Amino acid sequence: MTPVKLYPPKPEKVYFFGTCLIDLFYPEAGMDGIRLLEREGIEVVYPQAQTCCGQPAYTSGYHDEARAVAAAQLDLFPEPWPIVVPSGSCGGMMRTHYPQLFAGTEHEARANEVAGRIYELTEFLLHVCQLRLEDRGQPEKVAMHTSCSARREMGLAETGPALLARMGQVELVEQARAAECCGFGGTFAVRHPEVSAAMVEDKTQAIEATGAMRFVTSDCGCLMNIAGRFEHQGKAVEGEHIASYLWRRTS
Repeated sequence: MTPVKLYPPKPEKVYFFGTCLIDLFYPEAGMDGIRLLEREGIEVVYPQAQTCCGQPAYTSGYHDEARAVAAAQLDLFPEPWPIVVPSGSCGGMMRTHYPQLFAGTEHEARANEVAGRIYELTEFLLHVCQLRLEDRGQPEKVAMHTSCSARREMGLAETGPALLARMGQVELVEQARAAECCGFGGTFAVRHPEVSAAMVEDKTQAIEATGAMRFVTSDCGCLMNIAGRFEHQGKAVEGEHIASYLWRRTS
């Protein structure tokens, strides 16, 4: 699906959908995303009853189970505010696949309405907030990994790099395999571990070849996979969610 072309003015309030991986493994990335939004004068509402977007079940072929999980999310966003998601993977599921998942059901209209309000975090910061950044960090080379879902499903290959380009002390270096999958793919990494390991090996080699000692990404699945591989290799290259990176260097 192509990204939203006509972006709205900066709103007073947004909903924040935190995602499972942020909730369980990278809560600080979620908090940093909220902090970035609040610094722009936006009130962030975090529905406490939110759970999973339903993507793991959906991409594994369990559409009935995915529909049950996703249906529980639809009623969490009653006000017409944008829904900001710090993940291209979950954002892509909600924006692109909710309308398909609920087509012909009693939830079809609601699913389409919710899907139309979904924004990935870097997309929202760049196009809606028109985010300006005052970089207070030391000069640094950084590689960016954009997830497959953000790049292909949401059409957001440039939003993360565009934000990093606004950081005066950051040199964004291009990796040779920038457009390739890191090998995570949700349950793909579990079902096909050997293939996944070969893919992330290629990815880490490409990042290391840039000379950067840090990479950033907007998807925690990719972050966990790539950073875990670097740790397994005993390499000093560190990974960080882009929300945490931007907040840390500008606060």
